[in-house]
Amino acid sequence: MTGPLLLGVRHHGPGSARAVRAALERCTPAAVLIEGPPEADALVPLAARESMRPPVALLAHAQDDPGRAAFWPLAEFSPEWVAMRWALRHDVPVRFIDLPAAHSLAMEEDQERTAEERPRGDEPGGGPRGPARSGDAAAGVRVDPIGALAEAAGYDDPERWWEDVVEHRGGGDTSRPPGGAGGAQEPDPVAPFAALAEAMGALRETYGDGGHDRDPVREAHMRLRLRAARKEFGDGIAVVCGAWHVPALTRRTTLAADRQLLKGLPKVKATVTWVPWTHRRLSRHSGYGAGVASPGWYGHLFNAPDRPVERWLTRVAGLLREEDYAVSSAHVIEAVRLAEGLATVRGRPLPGLTELDDAVRAVMGDGSDAPSVLIRDRLVVGEVLGEVPEDAPAVPLQRDLARLRRTLRLTPEAAERVRELDLRKETDAARSRLLHRLRLLGIPWGEPARSRAGTGTFRETWRLRWEPELSVRVAEAGIWGTTVLSAATAKAVSEATEATSLAEVTALAEHCLLAELPDALPVVMRSLADRAALDADVGRLARALPALVRSVRYGDVRGTRSTALREVATGLAERIFVGLPPACAGLDAEGAAALREPLDATHQAVGLLARPEPGQRAAPDGLRARWAAVLHTVSTRDAVPGLLRGRAVRLLLDDGGLSQEESERLMGLALSPGTPPADAAGWIEGFAGGGDGGMLLVHDARLLALVDGWLTGVPDAAFTDVLPLLRRTFAEYEAGVRRTLGELIRRGPATAPHPPPGDAPDPAAPGFGPGLDRDRAAAVLPTLRVLLGIDQDNSDDERNGAPGPAAPPGTPGSAAPPEPAGPSAPSEPTGPTGSPTPLAPSGAPDPQRPAARPLHAPPADPTHPADDLMGVRT
Repeated sequence: MTGPLLLGVRHHGPGSARAVRAALERCTPAAVLIEGPPEADALVPLAARESMRPPVALLAHAQDDPGRAAFWPLAEFSPEWVAMRWALRHDVPVRFIDLPAAHSLAMEEDQERTAEERPRGDEPGGGPRGPARSGDAAAGVRVDPIGALAEAAGYDDPERWWEDVVEHRGGGDTSRPPGGAGGAQEPDPVAPFAALAEAMGALRETYGDGGHDRDPVREAHMRLRLRAARKEFGDGIAVVCGAWHVPALTRRTTLAADRQLLKGLPKVKATVTWVPWTHRRLSRHSGYGAGVASPGWYGHLFNAPDRPVERWLTRVAGLLREEDYAVSSAHVIEAVRLAEGLATVRGRPLPGLTELDDAVRAVMGDGSDAPSVLIRDRLVVGEVLGEVPEDAPAVPLQRDLARLRRTLRLTPEAAERVRELDLRKETDAARSRLLHRLRLLGIPWGEPARSRAGTGTFRETWRLRWEPELSVRVAEAGIWGTTVLSAATAKAVSEATEATSLAEVTALAEHCLLAELPDALPVVMRSLADRAALDADVGRLARALPALVRSVRYGDVRGTRSTALREVATGLAERIFVGLPPACAGLDAEGAAALREPLDATHQAVGLLARPEPGQRAAPDGLRARWAAVLHTVSTRDAVPGLLRGRAVRLLLDDGGLSQEESERLMGLALSPGTPPADAAGWIEGFAGGGDGGMLLVHDARLLALVDGWLTGVPDAAFTDVLPLLRRTFAEYEAGVRRTLGELIRRGPATAPHPPPGDAPDPAAPGFGPGLDRDRAAAVLPTLRVLLGIDQDNSDDERNGAPGPAAPPGTPGSAAPPEPAGPSAPSEPTGPTGSPTPLAPSGAPDPQRPAARPLHAPPADPTHPADDLMGVRT
């Protein structure tokens, strides 16, 4: 080997990685130089560890500003990773030769500052990326070398050209691995790099630096490092870098000229380490611009020993079968034939993702795109998360987080995972504290979700997903402390001191209780008391109260001391009680809508706050009674908008603080002809709005009749103004509720059933019509007994309305003898429709109704009309 071996590659290209490995095996250089930050030279030996599993990335960040960071991702099919692992296996020195991270991070800061001062549209190189033409570089357009070569070759897709020329090089025989076969003569592994260097040289002659304004500085530093390596190891060295830089490394320049380019560069103190990476972050649609669109597919091409198409479609079939798609081996065979036929027709050496996707859609998906979406997410991109050794350089906070993860058995994963935590268990409670502390530090490893298992406060549901950027967040949070607990405490204290609104402090108090930060809570409570005393806005107070009450509730469940927080919440509620009625008066429609949500939230918060402490009894004049008085005041004031008045009436009715007759009276007043239609519509929205408002109208015929009567009397001129409000109200109901309401309106008002002669009508249930249909009610009694676990021995007596025999005290299971029945007039039963049913002659069986039979009786003759469980003919 004469002179340095320059291996120009495409980053994250499996074809380039295979070619680099073959070239290194053929030439066996004395040292390997790789494009990357020189500060990472000391980290190279970690790549040989078994615990180091790609994808990984070199993370460089400024020591005084960890948020200013840069990544150098490496996958198993990256040429740089392959060269590094080859060198470590052969005990060959490895050096990184790119511009140091200390300079690149500082230059990035200067460029951002300059971009903020420069008017929009004047950014250098800010034009579109893509195939550039002559003169574009001078105009500031950044050149895409792969796109330019693809356009010259007649391709409209750069990725397809690169796959055909490089990734699929070796012919279209899918029975052999790409790059060689059988007894054929092995090609020269260095020849592709020479051809690619020649093509890049022609591009550099046309476009210069191609609009990459930092490239001259980077390439000058590469040449300096190359000169130093040649002095140390001689000419037998290999350089693995982007193909675009190869012509610049072969250009003859003086040492002084290169040093002059590097003179005066800005510099910061930088730290470099290894961090895990993911395939999703390598993909283009996830925001990493230098990545590839299909890292999972490229990983398959790199690792497949032979028959890459057959192996890929076999993996696809396995995935689809796991998702309950009917896919067999015959589908795989037919899909392989179709993909190869499409590749032949399109002139491709090997079926690519386009041909494979078309074959899967036609053969396995029956023309549907649903399997393709699943395959892209799970296979083409993939959910692979890399691993790094535990002794890799890290900030103390990162080490403490790793220790806690191992203790609590929380494994970072690239795929989203749902975890149910039971706070009554110590391990789950510790996991919850850790996740809440990380959220307080701005490290959203987990996000709370709605629990499907229940609504109790002892249970939490989290959605966990580890993103590579969280490593930067951990480094940023390291300024607050060396452990997760100390860092979260310090940040909570700082935020409490700097908070400017009451809502911020109440949310912070909730976080402190959830994260169990006892040292930060006193400072937060003092800040909360100060902000609450100075804030006179009822809306802000009402928005802050729910978070405080939740904090008290969670504090009770988690066993933390929340007495002081309860006192502050109670004082805040008292101030809301005093200020709410005046704040509701004189509001316009927009202001009333803005205050409705705080009103509902305050109602729920008062209900939780009014619950007595364990071992205490609720006071008769407690918070709930005073809140009911406030709602009464709001519901009867004419100056309050109809939306809030109706909402207050609904809240009182739901809590039992208002009788049915009084609510009907208030609705009648609100819907009277003297009320403006818009205000009346707002009252209806406040009273019957929400998902459960429709059921109230379905089961209360009188309220529905009031609404129906008002709506039919709205003048034509005002109807167009009222219609949007009503549509918004009724649109919140479920489809079945809306359909039931329509049927009730279409049928018109129902007539009350006539009571039997000589009998007093049954009392009406609240919200229902008068009278009780005993036959229909009796049909549900057996089911209720099963649900409630009630003895069914006396079902016949209960069906007739007589109470069952009661056991005397002290004798469980015994029954008192029934009293003799006195003479009484027989009652006249009513039919299912409420009309009287003729009675049978005395002593004769009722021809219309069979005798009731107990539940344990044998079933009725199937030839006769069916009886229900209570013997009622259906």
